[in-house]
Amino acid sequence: MTLRKTVLDRPVYVVDGNRTPFLKAKGKPGPFSASQLAVSAGRSLLARQSFEPSDLDEVILGCVMPGPDEANIARVVALRLGCDKHVTAWTVQRNCASGMQALDCALMNISSGRSDLILAGGVESMSHAPLLLRQEMVTWLAGWGRARSFSQRLKALHSLKLRYLKPVIALLHGLSDPVVGLSMGQTAENLAYRFNISREQMDAFSVESHQRLAHAQDENWLEEIEAIYDAKGGVYEQDDGLRRDSAVEKLATLSPVFDRKFGKITAGNSAQITDGAALLILASEDAVKKHNLPVLGRIVDSHWAGVDPAQMGLGPANAMAPLLERNGLGINDINYWEINEAFATQVLACRAAWQDADYCRDELGLNAALGEIPLQQLNVDGGGVSLGHPVGASGARIVLHLLHVLKRNNASRGIASLCIGGGQGGAMLLEAGHDLNSGDAS
Repeated sequence: MTLRKTVLDRPVYVVDGNRTPFLKAKGKPGPFSASQLAVSAGRSLLARQSFEPSDLDEVILGCVMPGPDEANIARVVALRLGCDKHVTAWTVQRNCASGMQALDCALMNISSGRSDLILAGGVESMSHAPLLLRQEMVTWLAGWGRARSFSQRLKALHSLKLRYLKPVIALLHGLSDPVVGLSMGQTAENLAYRFNISREQMDAFSVESHQRLAHAQDENWLEEIEAIYDAKGGVYEQDDGLRRDSAVEKLATLSPVFDRKFGKITAGNSAQITDGAALLILASEDAVKKHNLPVLGRIVDSHWAGVDPAQMGLGPANAMAPLLERNGLGINDINYWEINEAFATQVLACRAAWQDADYCRDELGLNAALGEIPLQQLNVDGGGVSLGHPVGASGARIVLHLLHVLKRNNASRGIASLCIGGGQGGAMLLEAGHDLNSGDAS
């Protein structure tokens, strides 16, 4: 593993952020498209700022499956938020880390001096993932379009096969790896086998995720959530995938989904299919002082790593290790961690990998095991298993929430990370904020 040196010419601050409630997909398109979710998250966020939307230099959004009317969804959202036409906007896609990739692009642009003030984040409306026509049906339609006479159309109709009408479910294809031919759940099964993670361990972790989210809701700790309203006047105020009655005994009754005979991964210990958006405002020190902005925190460093696509869930283990090494930090120097819960076993496998001397030597190039990430400091308010994983938004959500966790606990440093379909991992090193306008710079 080559350890690159990250050089930021200027510090980059997160001054504020919003997210929508994460709404569980319920078998039909949800009440909001992706652009509606992002606009809902951004409208109140920008309304409370001391600057105008036209003062933004650019808008960067991550999204994996924008709708047919949302090409370059970042531009659509920017214009609907009232950003002037001169405010450029662009969309990025890095599968599950698209939201974090948007933040990383903003980080680099502000650090280099190209921008000073950026709205960045991610969005996904997974319940609106398209149903596609099969290639045979597309070919048939092309032939139908060329048919002119009655006999030609009759011949075309005769060639139409019922199987052509079976749709291609884009979501299922998007959650599968075309290179290794495995679904994301099957790659999680590989990790359970490799690190001997039991079904009981997965289910216990999942129950804990729901309990932590319930506690966070009860304590009103999820202050980054902004209520959203649908066209019929319905209001959505909290993540609705929470199961307060979740118990290991109940989860044990669920059947495996991805390996029905021998598997351990179930719907109960996997992330939920969800709709949601998370947006953050990133700024240079000049912008913070010019607009008298608060500072929620600072993005210190980021790292992207590649792993075997058949074991893609190990991405965080490989992405976080270089952050610690090149910043001269150890596990005990990190106060809180967010590892996106694509699957319970995937988070547990990352913890196990860091405690495995062979893995750390062979995969990370280290001389010894890194050690154990304390569970009491990891995903302290729940994660993807309990609140969902709208793939384009999760990378932005975990960064935003981790900054709030640091603030709430008067802590100084955290790492947010997630695995990425296709065999990658992304991670960001964060520090708590300081009031730059009072001279207390970080």
